[in-house]
Amino acid sequence: MEPLVKKEHTNVVFIGHVDAGKSTIGGHIMYLTGMVDKRTLEKYEREAKEKNRETWYLSWALDTNQEERDKGKTVEVGRAYFETANRHFTILDAPGHRSFVPNMIGGASQADLAVLVISARKGEFETGFERGGQTREHAMLAKAAGVKHLIVLINKMDDPTVRWDVARYEECKEKLVPYLKKLGFNPKTDLCFMPCSGLTGAFLSEPVDESICPWYRGPCFIPYIDSLPSFYRKAEGPVRMPIVDRYRDMGTVVLGKLESGRVIKGNTYMLMPNRTNVEVMFIMSDEIDANEAEAGENIKVKLKGVEEEVSAC
Repeated sequence: MEPLVKKEHTNVVFIGHVDAGKSTIGGHIMYLTGMVDKRTLEKYEREAKEKNRETWYLSWALDTNQEERDKGKTVEVGRAYFETANRHFTILDAPGHRSFVPNMIGGASQADLAVLVISARKGEFETGFERGGQTREHAMLAKAAGVKHLIVLINKMDDPTVRWDVARYEECKEKLVPYLKKLGFNPKTDLCFMPCSGLTGAFLSEPVDESICPWYRGPCFIPYIDSLPSFYRKAEGPVRMPIVDRYRDMGTVVLGKLESGRVIKGNTYMLMPNRTNVEVMFIMSDEIDANEAEAGENIKVKLKGVEEEVSAC
């Protein structure tokens, strides 16, 4: 069944240095918005404990393959979704390790909004930002991929080396702003800084007690992204969908973000660059069957009429 009122689709990519806590924040957001139930998380927690990886259990909601779980490193762009009062969000959890930068670019190219996750833990911020870490490269690639709005989450504020210290938060912020400004982000309109803890969920949905953090009373992450102005969509333009991945399953299934136009089940479209006419057999928008999809949605489309191998962009 199609929902009567379609919520606006927004694609959010989580970027940043390896071990900054991107998958943990994504997993906690899914729990807070009801996309992962308590029982599933408790199961992950037990399994993580058995492997002496207690703090990794939230990330397992997004890092689903065994290699990612064993090493604690995201390899592919994890996909998940959650809903708020006004919007339908697709989470694109990009890998932070330098070996998987091409995968990270694939995630950033589909995003409307980027969330740069920074670890405030002593030594980790410095490693990510100053000593050839991925923080700088990810921010630069996100800008190059067309991301206009960047939210900087300064994570692990509850760590014993930080303990919600405002001086550490300001130190990270002061080092980041000049670099982000140099990339072309306007600090007044394009950037928003927030402290948080991916492990405890502090400032993701609800603020923490003033006795713990008296100095930050600004917006929390989920309410903030829910209240952002609408993103411009070319809903009435020609159909344009760059293919970021594909696989065979009783036919060819392609994945990507619909950049403009509307795709309708049963209609015929042209696959470039070979100018092949293909028919849309089914559409899935974030694992939900749909009869049509509009600009801005992240979709899977099964195509009829593709003989040769389709290349992802």
